[in-house]
Amino acid sequence: MNPFMHAVKRLACDEEGAQVVEYALIIAVVSIALVLALGNSTTGISSKFASFVTRIGTCLSTGTC
Repeated sequence: MNPFMHAVKRLACDEEGAQVVEYALIIAVVSIALVLALGNSTTGISSKFASFVTRIGTCLSTGTC
């Protein structure tokens, strides 16, 4: 059997991987809802939110928070 297909079957049977995907989808939906809700707010709140998102991105990409 192709090693790729074997890895896909193993991943499909792994329930822990499914939980990670479920949590990632929940986080994505909540993030989109926050962006939509705060995107229509005043400029002050939007700039603070943009600054927050930038700081989180820097923290995740560089590891220095």
